[in-house]
Amino acid sequence: MPSGRTATTIGVLVGDGAPMLEVAVAPRVFGACPGFTVRAAGERPGPLVTTAGIAITPPDPLAALDTAGVVVVPGWRVPGGAPVGPEVLDVLRRAHAGGATVVGLCLGAFVLAEAGLLDGRRATTHWRHLAAFAGRFPGVDVVADALYVDEGHVVTSAGSAAGLDACLHLLRRDHGPDLANRVARALVVAPQRAGGQAQFVEHPVPLVPAGDPVTEAMRLALDRLGDPGLDVGALAGAAHLSRRTFDRRFREATGCSPLQWLLTQRVLRAQHLLSTTGAPVDAVARASGFADGVALRPHFRRVVGVPPQVYRDSFRTT
Repeated sequence: MPSGRTATTIGVLVGDGAPMLEVAVAPRVFGACPGFTVRAAGERPGPLVTTAGIAITPPDPLAALDTAGVVVVPGWRVPGGAPVGPEVLDVLRRAHAGGATVVGLCLGAFVLAEAGLLDGRRATTHWRHLAAFAGRFPGVDVVADALYVDEGHVVTSAGSAAGLDACLHLLRRDHGPDLANRVARALVVAPQRAGGQAQFVEHPVPLVPAGDPVTEAMRLALDRLGDPGLDVGALAGAAHLSRRTFDRRFREATGCSPLQWLLTQRVLRAQHLLSTTGAPVDAVARASGFADGVALRPHFRRVVGVPPQVYRDSFRTT
């Protein structure tokens, strides 16, 4: 780390109109680490108003971020609002040139791109704004389906919860798994979700009227996930619908296919069993509706981002 910056000093650059949750992520994660210092500075002096209408006053001047080894830009105001001030862009450019890791959480990626720090790099942001992001910054290699993207000294993340994943990833990457896992346990969140995991997972039971045949079939599935004979045909039969009609209505209700949803729910069951029991992976797989651990592995990796045993080892590291 170059002179003047320390790896355990974390800078947070708060914009006017930022969401409170994104603003709180980095101070909550890194502030829980012994020996770490968090410096929070506003884009301008004085109170800043969050999207919740609550005013906050960051305690540090922008110059304080020149001591930070990591500079985090939480979710910014909605793109198209007031432009980012040149002094803010200069702080980020100095941080990057000085060897600091610069992080854009959610819409904070727009600010990093405005500073020119994402040109020629992979980056992501909230899925609702991906098209606008790609159109405004054609020099950025936009990753549409990721929780976070690590490009070394530049990291970007998707929506609010993905900011937690990105910050925990930085702790793990730069300071080891023990510290990251301790903080994750304190926050009661998963210790590691891989960056390549999808930005969202479908709801187990969609918000459709009670008694709807699709909803009832889904409830049946959740009660019988360990039954290897439970397949899409059985769900369609339980809904008293033809396979084709069931598939169409299921997609309308959830946005995904019945098979994709069923496999995802079985993986989530396996994830829960891996983190709460000592059962062998093969037993976990069978209890989740898979033939064995070999059959579970590719689906688990697709949803969670890592193999089952790696997930269990990570979760149980103390």
